[in-house]
Amino acid sequence: MRLSQRLDELHAKVRSNKWMGYFTTFTRLALVAGFLMAGYVKISGERFTDLHNNQPMGHFLEALYHTGYYYTFIGYAQILAALLLLVPRTVVLGTLLYLPIILNICILSLAVRFEGSLLTAPLMVIACIYLLCWHYDRIKYILPFNHPPTLQLVKDDKFPKWFFAGVLATFLAVGFTVTHIYNLLPRNTLKYCEKQCADSANPEGCKIFCEGIHQKGQDLNKSLDIYERAVQNDKRK
Repeated sequence: MRLSQRLDELHAKVRSNKWMGYFTTFTRLALVAGFLMAGYVKISGERFTDLHNNQPMGHFLEALYHTGYYYTFIGYAQILAALLLLVPRTVVLGTLLYLPIILNICILSLAVRFEGSLLTAPLMVIACIYLLCWHYDRIKYILPFNHPPTLQLVKDDKFPKWFFAGVLATFLAVGFTVTHIYNLLPRNTLKYCEKQCADSANPEGCKIFCEGIHQKGQDLNKSLDIYERAVQNDKRK
């Protein structure tokens, strides 16, 4: 059996389940809510956050705010992606626009260790990929497969417990990963940053790291290097 035929059969089975349909609608609306407010803030010309400029994400967002109409353009793109997701006929187009935007936010959040979107951004990327899989019958023609006719859907009311167990497992796995991938975070304020120092490998080095970020405006990587050197010096003693 050809791969394309197997994918068609799997897609038909999934699309025929009403519970999967409910989950898909929820996913669409969650993504819409995620971009409507974020886009509106940019279009209205307001700052997206009140983070201090010395904080890595705050520094980036402050610079982004001063890019003029580029800042506004991002807002319009987010609003457009959200509106396209609301209309069933344009869901695929909306997802294709949404995905590169949220993927960029996801990589940015991981790069600067920003807690505000460290969990939500990866989950939103996964949600977009799920929607593309849900609409596989619309996008399969750009894939390098032979494409048999789309199979007819047969109504299925059985609750897909294994799918939703997988959704829960994915949520927990992403949550656990993003909360344990870094041993040190810049956090949003100096006080909040220093709270993690008691459990760090070098509490004093951790405090120097936090002060470097929030008081001196040091680069994140430079501050991390200083902290790692302090940890290595402790190990040599």
